[in-house]
Amino acid sequence: MNKYIKAVFCAPLAGIKYAILKIENGGRFHAAFPAIMSPMTEVTVDGKSELRIAKKLKMHNGAKIRVRKGGKLEIGKNFGMSNGCVVTAYDHIKIGDNVMLGPNVLIYDQDHDYQAEGGVSAMKFKTAPITIGNNVWIGANALILRGTTIGDNTVVGGGTVVKGDFPANSVIIQKRTTEVRQQHNGINQSIT
Repeated sequence: MNKYIKAVFCAPLAGIKYAILKIENGGRFHAAFPAIMSPMTEVTVDGKSELRIAKKLKMHNGAKIRVRKGGKLEIGKNFGMSNGCVVTAYDHIKIGDNVMLGPNVLIYDQDHDYQAEGGVSAMKFKTAPITIGNNVWIGANALILRGTTIGDNTVVGGGTVVKGDFPANSVIIQKRTTEVRQQHNGINQSIT
């Protein structure tokens, strides 16, 4: 669909979603226009959580923003989420200006605490803040984990799992090797 035609439908939808979120959350929700949200997007702010969105938010189908259990999420100007992206804050996530997420990027500031009494089903979490600087591109299928800081002007390669502190002007990739094994007469042989 032509991007201008799409904007005619998706900009008013963003306005409706923003109005509902403001009614539900009052001062805990702040957002600026313009914004574009495709029909199949989700924005939820639970309990005493807080969500701040600067102008020019773009959310494509399947994108989800979730702020849970007293968490805080701050999104800078010109933030784009491609199809299937999820950003979930239980603690604090701060995203700078001009940040773009490729398809299916996941950003979580929490992990299940599998060592808690009752295991994963106890729904206990370990949390740590995430900070993403300005002018950051995060490639398709990347996973940003709790306790991560990504500096300005950084590129995260597709499929990369990111945890830790990364300085500005970085390119973050994970090298992988592919190994294929075939079995001949009961003996495994590597093929390179």
